[in-house]
Amino acid sequence: MDVDRSAPALAASEAEITAEPQTVWDVLTGFESWPSWNPEVKSVALEGAVSEGAVFRWKAGRASITSTLRRVEPPRFIGWTGKTSGIAAVHVWRLDPVEGGTRVSTEESWAGLLVRVLRGSMQRNLQRSLDDGLAHLKAEAELRARSSA
Repeated sequence: MDVDRSAPALAASEAEITAEPQTVWDVLTGFESWPSWNPEVKSVALEGAVSEGAVFRWKAGRASITSTLRRVEPPRFIGWTGKTSGIAAVHVWRLDPVEGGTRVSTEESWAGLLVRVLRGSMQRNLQRSLDDGLAHLKAEAELRARSSA
């Protein structure tokens, strides 16, 4: 699974997190807990278990999003597609063990008429969203790692 490399908005972000991949995975895939550590996420409801085909509905900022898990490989890779207000998104996360923790890389693409028309602002919003989300993930995973140590 990969993002849409031809989409009008495409962004990537990467960070090293001082926590084991399983800890990062647990934070990332604890969907319904996202609002407790990511201030941009207002609510999340996952239908079923974290597995391919599962649907989660969530609110981020002003958007209501319906996403479907497309690839789940614990604790190394997760990817989903999502739709909201004329935007078709593809989001992937890769977790690679490194000495002292986990290298997390994430990419997302946005396609659709609205994205093509507002390409520049959509690109900036997407990049900011990935950077901020990854920073919040890092903070929460490192907090959990310290708490369990």
